[in-house]
Amino acid sequence: MPKKAEQPASFETSLAELEQIVTRLESGELPLEAALTEFERGVKLAREGQQTLQKAEQRVQILLSDDRDADLTPFAAEKE
Repeated sequence: MPKKAEQPASFETSLAELEQIVTRLESGELPLEAALTEFERGVKLAREGQQTLQKAEQRVQILLSDDRDADLTPFAAEKE
C-alpha cells in the first residue's frame, strides 16, 4: 500500500512548534545532537512559514490591485 503524502501543518501549528523548539534550544539542556536536530527542524519550519506568508502577501496584493482607487487602511487586530 503506497504511503499517503503527509499534509503540511497549518501555519499556526508550525509557528507553535517553532516556538517550542526555540524554548527547548534556549534552555541549554539539550545534548548537542538533539540540539542540532531541533535546530534543523526549526529552520525548516521557519522557511515554510516564510513561504506561507509570502504567498499570503501575494494574494492580498492581487486582490488589492483590482481596485486601485480603494482606500487602504492599516489593519488593527481586535483586542481580547
